Amino acid sequence: MNLKLCTENLVKLRNVDPMITSYNIEMTEVTGGTFWKPYTPEQVAGTEEYAIADVTNTSAMMQYYGPLNMYDERLRKMAKGIPSVWVRVSGSWATKTYYDFSDSEEVVRPEGYENVLTKKQWIGVLDYVKAMDGKLLISLANCEGNHHKDEPWNPEQTKMLLDFSKEYGVPVLAIEFVNEPNYIDITGYPKGYTVEDYGKDFDFFAKWLRENYPEILIVGPSSATNEQGIHPRLDAPRRFFKAILTRDMLAACQEKPDIFSYHYYNGMSERAAATGGHFPVDEALTEDYLSVAERAVKYYVEMSKDVITNGQLWVTESGDAACGGNTWGSTFLDVIRSANELGIFTKYTEGVIFHNTFCSSDYGWLDHHTLLPRPNYWLNYIWNQLVGTSTYDAEWENCEGAHVYAYSRKDEKDGYVYMIINNSKTEETVVDFDKAVEVYLLSADEIRGKEIKLNGTVLELAENDAFPEMISEGCENGKVVLPPVSVVFVVV
Repeated sequence: MNLKLCTENLVKLRNVDPMITSYNIEMTEVTGGTFWKPYTPEQVAGTEEYAIADVTNTSAMMQYYGPLNMYDERLRKMAKGIPSVWVRVSGSWATKTYYDFSDSEEVVRPEGYENVLTKKQWIGVLDYVKAMDGKLLISLANCEGNHHKDEPWNPEQTKMLLDFSKEYGVPVLAIEFVNEPNYIDITGYPKGYTVEDYGKDFDFFAKWLRENYPEILIVGPSSATNEQGIHPRLDAPRRFFKAILTRDMLAACQEKPDIFSYHYYNGMSERAAATGGHFPVDEALTEDYLSVAERAVKYYVEMSKDVITNGQLWVTESGDAACGGNTWGSTFLDVIRSANELGIFTKYTEGVIFHNTFCSSDYGWLDHHTLLPRPNYWLNYIWNQLVGTSTYDAEWENCEGAHVYAYSRKDEKDGYVYMIINNSKTEETVVDFDKAVEVYLLSADEIRGKEIKLNGTVLELAENDAFPEMISEGCENGKVVLPPVSVVFVVV
């Protein structure tokens, strides 16, 4: 494919939130607990098939992990490579977690809760967020433990956590009431909980928070993206899990959030393939697969117009596939989807994407055990090096071989930064800029491999975990060649 791009007087579409590349650290990582079992190296490489599991028995897909060391030097160094972030501490584990901020060495879990967060563990989170100069988003428990008979949701635990965090110097700045509240049977609600109960509790929570902590943003509804009308594959899992449509969740509430949030996963992972919501690997570069991000953001942008007037749209969980990621989520192949999500999201709305997760499971930016960067980490690292705070109409209709997005420069100099994706498996794409440009080409020798190359050189940490130098290649004639399955940032 050959295309020529006009780089003069592009029309600005909107701002880009400087914290767009944010991420989750799951509550189960903080307290220690169960999370998705890793795939084998052979499954990741595609040489061993993953056996389809019984999706109703999720415990067989999980294993126990100890608490994450929030003071680990490599963890913090990698986090500083993605500057200016929101850190979201949430997940289904958080819905059933009791906060024990006593100084007792004996931790007691009250009846009605399944997990315990200690003061020491929470201080670790606060110290981490402070060291990153980040902002903190959380979701709250809403289980048998903080419901007393027929009384509404009890804010006592939340008050303790918010007051402690503020006094410690790292206040909570945004709250989602419940993680994925539309999965009404598996979220962790009290037995027999209904959408009407959720509406009453959300209204009680919102009024209480706005009266006592008006500085904290209410983010919601935080729905899982299994909705009729987005994509048939996403709707399929609703046969297995009782899911309330987001519109019905919102209709049950009188109070409205400040920020509209939803979760975007590009289908279900191999672990949950039995739901019918899984895209096989041979579709991972297709226009149909890549269209899911655009379908989702357009769906929720339209819905949010009835809910918020001046607030942003946030994707508070994002990744290649729900249930821990696909076998290829940790490889270069998923860089194509990730780059396209960034481009699509900034095309339609201004807000924040919280990748799930920073360092856990197969969709993590870092390997859980080594904390070494995976290919998607390097994509977001380079984005933060180059991309500025404005997005422009690239004057190009996306198609196989050329997904084109245009931004201002991070260094605030005149000109633009283009991000161009070649999702063709077989054909190169030649882009003519008709002027000298600087090129940052991301590619891989093995698309299901763990390595990613910048202009032909493998990106990896140097001695003492020093970041590699991001060296561009000059292109005097302005003709940039993208090999099959690659992403390029072009500085004009």
